[in-house]
Amino acid sequence: MLTLRKAAIDDLAEITEIYNEAILNTTATFDTQPKTLAEQKIWFLSHQPKYPILIAEQDNLIVGWASLSKWSNRCAYSGTAEVSLFVRKEYRGKGIGRQLLKSLLEEGKTISLHTVIARLAGDNKASLSLFESEDFQKIGAMKEVGRKFDKLLDVHLMQKIYDT
Repeated sequence: MLTLRKAAIDDLAEITEIYNEAILNTTATFDTQPKTLAEQKIWFLSHQPKYPILIAEQDNLIVGWASLSKWSNRCAYSGTAEVSLFVRKEYRGKGIGRQLLKSLLEEGKTISLHTVIARLAGDNKASLSLFESEDFQKIGAMKEVGRKFDKLLDVHLMQKIYDT
């Protein structure tokens, strides 16, 4: 059975493992070097309590995680956050990402966000489809802004505005 919950510091090794696999094998992140636990601890602590990190757990294994992050340090953006979402390789395509995204968006509503932004690599068709299905609108594309795996990649900007 899949369980969703807020992440705890004890989850950080598994969160990092999932993220590092994505760094090395996907365009879901434009990081190119694996993260250390020390780096990830700084990232983790920057999220609490306003910007939640959720995990999906199945059979005592973290199979995915999602987070909301500060969009900008400028005060006027305080109602805006950016979403990140990663699922363990062998669990992709099973609806875990969708469940994490839905729960994370509910958290965003709870903390009174006005809008959530997603930046998705143009070749990441599964993520583009997932975010569209959760009412994210395409708001633009930045052409050839990232290079990964010897390819120049576009980044699509997507946005969900909460009903007020």
